[in-house]
Amino acid sequence: MFYNSKTVYSIVKVNERIKELLEDKNRLKIDIRLIYGKNELQPDEIDWLKSLDFVRTSFCKNLHAKCYLNEELAIITSLNLYEFSQVNNNEMGILVQRADEPDLYNDAYEEAQRIIRISDEVRITMEKVDKALETDSSPATSKPKPDKLSTSKIAKSSGLKTNELISQLLQAGYLEEKEGKNYLTQKGKDAGGEFRMSKQFGPYFIWPSSFSIK
Repeated sequence: MFYNSKTVYSIVKVNERIKELLEDKNRLKIDIRLIYGKNELQPDEIDWLKSLDFVRTSFCKNLHAKCYLNEELAIITSLNLYEFSQVNNNEMGILVQRADEPDLYNDAYEEAQRIIRISDEVRITMEKVDKALETDSSPATSKPKPDKLSTSKIAKSSGLKTNELISQLLQAGYLEEKEGKNYLTQKGKDAGGEFRMSKQFGPYFIWPSSFSIK
């Protein structure tokens, strides 16, 4: 269940199976966001999270929601990720598929993005990340180049129209079409592509700024 742009809300006490899945997605360089609501990280959990370069953590005060979401599915549930909850408790949840219930999925996605925005990103050294963009050696007035760009911006920099680039992405196997909608393939995820949802413009994809079709 751990895919590109996955958003997780949970106390950071995951069982061994979930750890294996997270470590596997980290090896595939898939971006994972983990938002937790109780600052109870233990030393062994801190050391484990330090080893995962593509798992970003944030702390959100008073968070109690549990939502496990990627670019195709959202699970809203009472279930926590730690083993006690899975073994001892009676839990319930609902599965929302973007293809079948786009409005409900979009609402869940937008709420997930809101919670990310109000959360404080935390480095696993337990230091809060300054939300203002900064660089180590550049003057304070300079801004770092974005790591990822939208499909339309990638197309513009390549001298293409957006639809032309999307056609090339489909043909090259970075995207696939299902029931009239485009989805990232595993090849697209491995290349650093991510799914995004905008309430104003709808779904879109972002790619590394150095991305080129191979």
